[in-house]
Parts: sequence; structure tokens; C-alpha cells
Amino acid sequence: MPIGADRFEAIDDDAGRPKPETNAATILDFLEANANEAFTQTEIAEATEVTRGSVGPTLVRLRERGRVDHRGQYWRISDHDRSIDAATVHASGVAERHEESPFEYDEWQTYAVDPREQRE
Repeated sequence: MPIGADRFEAIDDDAGRPKPETNAATILDFLEANANEAFTQTEIAEATEVTRGSVGPTLVRLRERGRVDHRGQYWRISDHDRSIDAATVHASGVAERHEESPFEYDEWQTYAVDPREQRE
């Protein structure tokens, strides 16, 4: 039986961020905290206390999801992941500012120009 797009999106909600206290979350937290550096699997295992045998497969899964980058023997948080984090922080800041001084739609409408009217 098919499901609607909204339900489909809800299923995938947790796929982007690993569940807390998992190896994936631990590794991502470490790499995010050290976003300007790249590490070997051994260095990641030592810093996170994730077993060395689990670090490699976890990093491969994170790379497949676009969360980490891999070059040679080094791994780092992906630029895509960093940009998503930056966008989230920005959106939170904007939302917070709007709570302090809400957007006045009616006032905006007074000055807004309908782009369809400019085409004439």
C-alpha cells in the first residue's frame, strides 16, 4: 500500500543524524568538534573510545550518507555536513530574532512591490 509524501519524509527524519550514544554519533561529534582537522581511523578510535574494529565500518556508512569525507588514510567531517550545521544555527538565530520582534506582514505589504506589476 502506498504512503503519502509527508509520511515518507517522517520515516527518514532520523536518518540524517545518528541516534545519540551510538558509534556514529560519537564519531560525528568528535569530527564536528575538530572540523578543521582530518584524522586516521586509529586517531579517531583513541579519541572517541570507539573500538578500532567499529570505527572503519562506521566511517564508511557515514561517508555513504555524505556526513564525512575520506582522502588517503584521513577522515574529516564533510563540508556538506558543516554547511547544514551552519544553516541550522543561522535559521535558529533568525527564528529567535523574530520571536523578539515578530515580522509585521501588514506593514511589509504597504511597501512590497508585486513583481507581476513591474513587468508592464
